[in-house]
Amino acid sequence: MQPQIVHFPESTFVGIARSFSMIDYQVIELWQSFMPRRHEIQNTVGSALYNVQVNPVNYNFDPAVVFQKWAVKAVTSIEHVPDGMQVLTIPAGHYAVFTYRGDGSNAADFYRAIYAQGLSQAGLCWENRPQFEVLGEQYKKNSPDSEELVYIPIQY
Repeated sequence: MQPQIVHFPESTFVGIARSFSMIDYQVIELWQSFMPRRHEIQNTVGSALYNVQVNPVNYNFDPAVVFQKWAVKAVTSIEHVPDGMQVLTIPAGHYAVFTYRGDGSNAADFYRAIYAQGLSQAGLCWENRPQFEVLGEQYKKNSPDSEELVYIPIQY
């Protein structure tokens, strides 16, 4: 589980956000509200979708702590933001990028492995900035052949 280290530039996104905890995880509902409306977003960059998590200050991975989850698309400008959608800016920073393969059934174990050993084995330290998954061309919902890139913010 050796990540690739990348510098992600400041980027702007448009989409829908919800606040919830891991105990009350509502990511399916978030994406169900976003997907029918994703084509309303103008000035998009590519076709990839982004699943972004913004943690509160002093986030400690407690399953009861509420965070924001976003379903978004990258954009070049925010001249037009569809009603009911919001703008999210992810600041520039370094990320450890892992590739997740599979239908999502073992995603929780994958993330536990990243935080329990993947980062430390690579000599990396997590930083509280937005973390996200890029659902690009290799992403196939609920397919064992699916791939997505997981961006974990790190101190560098």
